[in-house]
Amino acid sequence: MAGNSSLAKAKDARQDEFYTQLTDIEKELRHYRRHFQGKTVLCNCDDPFESNFFKYFALNFNRLGLKKLMATCYSGSPITGTQLSLFGDATEEERRTPYKAVVTSVHDATGNGGVEMEDVAELFRNGENTIERLEGNGSYDSPECLKLLDEADIVVTNPPFSLIRDYVLTLIAHEKKFILIGPQSVTKYKETFPLIRDGKMWLGYGFDKGDAYFSIPKESARDFAQGVYSERTGLVHFRNCVWVTNLDIRKRHEEQILFRRYKPEDYPAYTNFDGIDVAKVADIPCDYPGNMGVPITFVNQHNPEQFEIVGLGEGDLAKEMGVTRNHRGRSDLEVQTSSGAFKRPYARIVIRNLHPEQPKEA
Repeated sequence: MAGNSSLAKAKDARQDEFYTQLTDIEKELRHYRRHFQGKTVLCNCDDPFESNFFKYFALNFNRLGLKKLMATCYSGSPITGTQLSLFGDATEEERRTPYKAVVTSVHDATGNGGVEMEDVAELFRNGENTIERLEGNGSYDSPECLKLLDEADIVVTNPPFSLIRDYVLTLIAHEKKFILIGPQSVTKYKETFPLIRDGKMWLGYGFDKGDAYFSIPKESARDFAQGVYSERTGLVHFRNCVWVTNLDIRKRHEEQILFRRYKPEDYPAYTNFDGIDVAKVADIPCDYPGNMGVPITFVNQHNPEQFEIVGLGEGDLAKEMGVTRNHRGRSDLEVQTSSGAFKRPYARIVIRNLHPEQPKEA
């Protein structure tokens, strides 16, 4: 696992400082409501009172029927303590030291007739819920945070993208259920793709039209968010982010409707692997029983009852699947065009139809 120094380096670079909008959290998590009843939820990459993940679970604590909500923040966060400090510290450095928040009760503590974040804060002040400093730096893989992880049933957060591979493997090693935001590339990393292949992780419902918007520290925008940062909204716009989970959702069982039939002239065979190339997910033939290389975006529609994911069509994972070296000397899937040229299709995942239709008789 990555050490605490790795987390510190990623945070110092500020390239992981993306804060999820509450509306996006609400839209995704409405599909998981049944999973939260009686459960302990951990947000272990979130600044309590500044994180919309913490806010969502705190304000919906009773509606979801949660048993407990826990959140931790890391040392050096640029926003910890900037909106609400419960310690009354005098210096900025003291306000930004990592701490953990544990919620077991949420109700109208201020007497204004509703439940708001100020009620949650008051329940910390009067000791009904607990908040205390961490001994370490708050990294998700520090001993005290791993202890909290073992106590949790479900982890929900937006972890540092630069550490997503290790982060996911940490959750898997501790046998945790999770709902996370990550880069789209998590679907092809050699550490995380096998989890998708083996049915241990899959994609959630995702962002509207694939458009993800995050708030970001203003000073960071000039460094690495030029071109995707809006001065007007204070948000950055990405189209390469996904929700990943290992909690069962209805979407995972929706069957794709296949209407194309296999014709050799429409589906070129690979030169270095026993399989055919399918240029579009919509063009998957309904009657082909063998290996098919399809765009990796297929994982967003994968139904494990309809298709088997065989492997990834590039790199070391392709070698494991039996892909041999192509004309470039690399283990990437390759086809030969009608002109005789060799072509490497972009980002393929190899699948197999578990219930192919019988070919029509001539």
